[in-house]
Amino acid sequence: MKKYYNLRLFGDKISFLVNRKALITFLLLAAAAAGVFVISTGTGEMKISPLKVVQVFFGGGSDMDRLIIQSFRLPRIIVALMVGMALAAAGGILQGIIRNPLASPDIIGITGGASVAVVGFLAYFSDKNNALTVSINWMPLAAFAGAAILAFLVYFLAYKDGVSPIRLVLIGIGLASLMKALTTLMMVFGPIYQASQANIWITGTVYGSNWDNVAILVPWTLVFLVLAFILARNVNIQELGDDIAMGVGSTVQKYRFLLLMVSTALIGGAVAFGGGIGFVGLMAPHMARRMVGSAFGALLPASALIGGILVMAADLIGRTLFSPLEIPAGVFTASIGAPYFIYLLFKTRNA
Repeated sequence: MKKYYNLRLFGDKISFLVNRKALITFLLLAAAAAGVFVISTGTGEMKISPLKVVQVFFGGGSDMDRLIIQSFRLPRIIVALMVGMALAAAGGILQGIIRNPLASPDIIGITGGASVAVVGFLAYFSDKNNALTVSINWMPLAAFAGAAILAFLVYFLAYKDGVSPIRLVLIGIGLASLMKALTTLMMVFGPIYQASQANIWITGTVYGSNWDNVAILVPWTLVFLVLAFILARNVNIQELGDDIAMGVGSTVQKYRFLLLMVSTALIGGAVAFGGGIGFVGLMAPHMARRMVGSAFGALLPASALIGGILVMAADLIGRTLFSPLEIPAGVFTASIGAPYFIYLLFKTRNA
């Protein structure tokens, strides 16, 4: 008989049952994330041992180690961690409310909305000499605005006496295709340098992250992750179907809208600072489901940790494997994601 632990955070705001296996798995994932974080911080053209990295974290270490870690590596790795956690948690929420294991930020077009906004930003604010007339620091705001507008548009078009999961995903797929076409069109008619810059962003990269990005992204991501965990039990109920959910007293449409907005906020923050990193929101919840089961009280935190590990690892590979060249992290998340889903297909071919 499984032993369950009733976890409570912030009083009773977050309260859910987690079995012993899920709790142990979560602790192992947290340890793995911490390990990848330390290894990634110490790896680069100048290698720094894990012990020295930890010393820098606690205010010690040499001046050179502190300069390299605090000024160059740490902001980038923190952004990678937050981007991965946000995309993975948002992907888990979308799979729950849409009741489709293939749902992801890419599928319902939210990432596509951000991509159109970024390419449009680069096109509109470029002068005749192909130089930007405003600061590049405004680009994350454009990305978030594009993601938010697209999410509201999907919800509005899908609404008909409430929003059903099938309408949500079908309209999302249609708008995602439209956003992709608009992005390609603007890149074709824009200057060559703009197409190259936009394509790197669309692929997904945390290159150039700084402490200003960290100061914005960390509180934003943590606030909406907490909201996602608070609402996790409502995802469990929605997976039972609208009729059963309403039968047990859940206000389905209200929570579906709230969950969609929380996932949009997570996706918007992630794509604003990490670009259109693919497969994380699709792959991490599947991995977590195989490890801790389908109860969202355990699934969302596990998904978030797996997502953080994936993006940190992809960024580490991208900046070290072909050094001195920098390969966008999104290239490697896709490289991991495609074989993983082929493996899943092979494993479930007789199901």
